[in-house]
Amino acid sequence: MYTSIEKPNRQPLPHSRGRRAMDRKLFAAIGYASLTVLALLCVLPFLLVVSSSLTEESTIIVDGYPFLPLDFSVEAYGILFKYPTQMIKAYVVTIGVTAVGTLLGLFLTSMTAYALSRKDFKWRNHFSFFFFFTTLFSGGLVPWYLLIVNYLHMKDTPLALVIPMVLNVFYIIVMKSFMSGIPEAIVESAKIDGAGDFLIYARLIIPLSKPALATIGLFLALAYWNDWYNALLFVSNENLMPLQYYLYKMLGNMDGMRKAMMSAGAVVTTTIPSESLKMAMTVVATGPILLAYPFVQKYFVQGLTIGAVKG
Repeated sequence: MYTSIEKPNRQPLPHSRGRRAMDRKLFAAIGYASLTVLALLCVLPFLLVVSSSLTEESTIIVDGYPFLPLDFSVEAYGILFKYPTQMIKAYVVTIGVTAVGTLLGLFLTSMTAYALSRKDFKWRNHFSFFFFFTTLFSGGLVPWYLLIVNYLHMKDTPLALVIPMVLNVFYIIVMKSFMSGIPEAIVESAKIDGAGDFLIYARLIIPLSKPALATIGLFLALAYWNDWYNALLFVSNENLMPLQYYLYKMLGNMDGMRKAMMSAGAVVTTTIPSESLKMAMTVVATGPILLAYPFVQKYFVQGLTIGAVKG
């Protein structure tokens, strides 16, 4: 007859518990200190930009860029909003292009990724290779320009600001990876209930893909908001100029005026605030898009973990 021998219940020693508590406190202190330093590294440059935009040009030239306005001045913003009608038009164009381009890009990207993630689509590997192949080679600027202008006839139209960036292969691959992680049983159960492919995509796949959609949507919105190159190539109508291209032209005109006045021997440091004007342009261009980030932050953080190891 065998009797079970119970192992003694070992309790951690007092000095061991104290060491673990000290280790946790030390780890928390290092973590908080590191996050504080990183937060300051992110906030201080933007604070420097805002402060410099509100500082006299002569003070910036003599003392450099301050963290706090030394000689308060709104001259740069006065020049920037000297023609408010054009600025408002540029804002409206940029907001419209960003909204339409982001929604259309998310729709096409998610539909393409859904088709490529379906295991019952026998041509998915061929199409995946076709998309990936386009990331290795490019047709070049001239064929792309001829395609947009001569064949698609999009010059001086809003489509010229939307279509060139509506699809990105990298975003398709990211979305495909996320959708591949959705259980296949969800799709099969919907098919048993009689749902079609588009209904499954709209009612099941899209709600489950909110983190990936928020992440890619933020990247698309940033790309459209900061785009000026397509406007430089395809837009000559002032009513279709987005904000970034409008600010780019204004800065170019100011630099041209400054050089002309310098060649004539005029004092231009007080009449044309080029440095503070650049900072004011940065504030005007980045302010609205920063306000949109908190609304997608939760989904954005979840989307960054796409591809992480799951337990």
